[in-house]
Amino acid sequence: MGSVLFTPLTLRGLTLENRIVVSPMCQYSSEDGFANDWHLVHLGSRAVGGAGLIILEATAVEAIGRISPQDLGIWKDEHVAPLARITRFLHEQGSVAGIQLAHAGRKASTAQPWKGGGPIPLSDKQGWKPVGPSAVPFDADHTVPEALDEAGIQRVVRAFVEATERAKAAGFQLVELHAAHGYLLHEFLSPLSNQRTDRYGGSFENRVRLTREVVQAVRKRWPEELPLFVRISASDWTEGGWNLDESVALAKLLKQDGADLIDCSSGGAVPGVKIPAGPGYQTHFAERIRREAGIATGAVGFIRSAFQADHIVRTEQADVVILARELLRNPYWPLHAARELHATVPWPPQYERAQD
Repeated sequence: MGSVLFTPLTLRGLTLENRIVVSPMCQYSSEDGFANDWHLVHLGSRAVGGAGLIILEATAVEAIGRISPQDLGIWKDEHVAPLARITRFLHEQGSVAGIQLAHAGRKASTAQPWKGGGPIPLSDKQGWKPVGPSAVPFDADHTVPEALDEAGIQRVVRAFVEATERAKAAGFQLVELHAAHGYLLHEFLSPLSNQRTDRYGGSFENRVRLTREVVQAVRKRWPEELPLFVRISASDWTEGGWNLDESVALAKLLKQDGADLIDCSSGGAVPGVKIPAGPGYQTHFAERIRREAGIATGAVGFIRSAFQADHIVRTEQADVVILARELLRNPYWPLHAARELHATVPWPPQYERAQD
């Protein structure tokens, strides 16, 4: 029996050569949102390593939507050329280049992780006032965000659309919208952060409104033949938060709105939550959403071995596996996985002698 992990997957008019996806991983290494040599080498090495799809890190659609001042950005036309340099290289290696469009919401304006990762005071020239669905901070140390009014909400929708057009100009073949991990779209989804009483808060229908508006608006501007992913936190892992039942219901709506795959992560809405993390601990989210919503899914979270990854796809728990830490440790994990699974893949000719 051959490996399923190394079979192609076609979504709309795009075919991935295998089911291995490089998860968006923030590098906190930009200046004014610009991609640089670090991003080219970091991402390029994963393409040489054989991943079918590489999704760039959370890329801010607004300057105030960055997690940190060092986040990648796509809020102005000048960002396009450095990104295009990266997409060209990824495609030359046989990988598909995707980009995650994001807005950090109330979790914006924080320091790089190796500098503590805490919120930047408003008195610091590098910081700014974040925005969110409600004037409720992430925790006691974070700045109280400005609650978006309807004009602000529509500005955010336009920012996602304009970022989508820049992504197309930069040569990306796939867009993922970030609606997870406690960032802006997730903040509207979760009742833990959304305390609004207007048409964007309260009921499930109201809380999902912004995410749906963004998906619908982006789908209209993104080429019909190219796929659109949405990353969600399938559970807030705490009572009173966003849950898996709601995630299934949302996935059904997003399928109607033109989404092609749900990237199933979890958590991030509020601090201090105990998450039972372990190998494959989020895979059941992908399996249930796939089965009940009838949409392709991606599984993420402590997927480490080739046999584990192949099993997830083979047993139809998900259509792709999305790896982060394992591909940080070993950019060539897909090539080694292919050998373990006895799959035939095209090794880079420069590495032919290294196979033995």
